[in-house]
Amino acid sequence: MRVLGVDPGLTRCGVGVVEGTPGRPLTLVGVGVIRTPADMDLSRRLLAIETGLEQWLAEHQPEAVAVERVFSQHNVSTVMGTAQASAVAMLVAARHGLPVALHTPSEVKAAISGSGRAGKDQVATMVARVLRLAEPPKPADAADAAALAICHIWRGTANSRLAAAIAKQR
Repeated sequence: MRVLGVDPGLTRCGVGVVEGTPGRPLTLVGVGVIRTPADMDLSRRLLAIETGLEQWLAEHQPEAVAVERVFSQHNVSTVMGTAQASAVAMLVAARHGLPVALHTPSEVKAAISGSGRAGKDQVATMVARVLRLAEPPKPADAADAAALAICHIWRGTANSRLAAAIAKQR
């Protein structure tokens, strides 16, 4: 299974494509960030994220998309931007008929490190270990996106295959 993980954000939207199956070594296919300048109009920022995600889908052909579930933070403007970028990721995936899964930050941290309270450095280090990389992907948004894809492969493969099979029957 090939999964595109998306760590949504307006300034840096992390993306990571991981391939594999539970119980087998996983492979990093690609990792990076889609960047938009903070002074750009919001609608243009969302369009830039959409364009970037379309390029990642076209280049890497994932079978599923895993997006970090937006959780409540104290900074409402940060939550809004994250939710908007998340919605763009879900829309792009749906346009391509790809199943979308939402994973909470603590679920991803627990899957990758064994602790739902792991810090960003610990998550990045474990991503590097799981994917057999010399060093963690940078910036942290990219490592988080790869962690989302890993989490989905380890926890959501059966659900994604079922959703994909149902979508093909339509």
